[in-house]
Amino acid sequence: MSTNFKTAEVAMIDPVWDAIVSGARQVVAKEPSLANLLYSNVLNHDRFEDALAHRLAERLHHPDVSADLIRQAFRDALEDRPEIAMESRADLAATLERDPALHKAVDGFLYFKGYHAIQTHRFAHALWMGGRKDFALYLQSRSSAVFQVDINPAARIGKGIMLDHATGFVVGETATIGDNVSILQGVTLGGTGKSEEDRHPKIGNGVLIGAHAVVLGNIKVGDCARIGAGSVVVKDVPPRVTVVGVPARIIGEAGTPHPASVMDQLGVVQDVTS
Repeated sequence: MSTNFKTAEVAMIDPVWDAIVSGARQVVAKEPSLANLLYSNVLNHDRFEDALAHRLAERLHHPDVSADLIRQAFRDALEDRPEIAMESRADLAATLERDPALHKAVDGFLYFKGYHAIQTHRFAHALWMGGRKDFALYLQSRSSAVFQVDINPAARIGKGIMLDHATGFVVGETATIGDNVSILQGVTLGGTGKSEEDRHPKIGNGVLIGAHAVVLGNIKVGDCARIGAGSVVVKDVPPRVTVVGVPARIIGEAGTPHPASVMDQLGVVQDVTS
């Protein structure tokens, strides 16, 4: 299937965008004082991609680099890497599914800084891979200042990501994150030493990483593993297990086939204390 056909198909059937637009209309009806916000960021746009680029650019705007210039860079990134459109939809759908505090897609689209930080990284990564490394680094800097999230633009991140609360999330240059991963605030995917080689963690699919966990070095966290809050992980984690502690140790199975979707962190505490 060609990219053009996929784009046309999404334009005809786009439940994520439909949910955002429907929610925006509801908000305008209930809270007219927010009408300008909703029209500017949602209702004046025909496509999800255009609205996303507009919202992010407005949040990242600074006298050094205007929102207009950022929007143009985002359009260039979408041309080079149209997959961003589907990945961004998957992230919003994942956040709506997993976060009980999110009741409308439009709220996550407008306000959730974790969602905004991940999407900013997607654009920055596309620009990085396209040779515009200086602009990508600028976006990293602005995202860190605005969203309190610092993701190196070279890092590779899959789709269906939920970054909950987001504050203090740090990702190093050679890190990778798989699909359908849930990450809470204060998590660090860091390197060790000063080597310029591959030095950051590789997070598998379906992983749940609890708040303020630290994963260090070129290690692998297997698919559907669960990392307890505050843990320090310094060696490989097998698939479908729970690890906790400093340093982290295996305390049992992950407790569910899909930890990132279930978001059960209490189970980690119960496993430790049992």
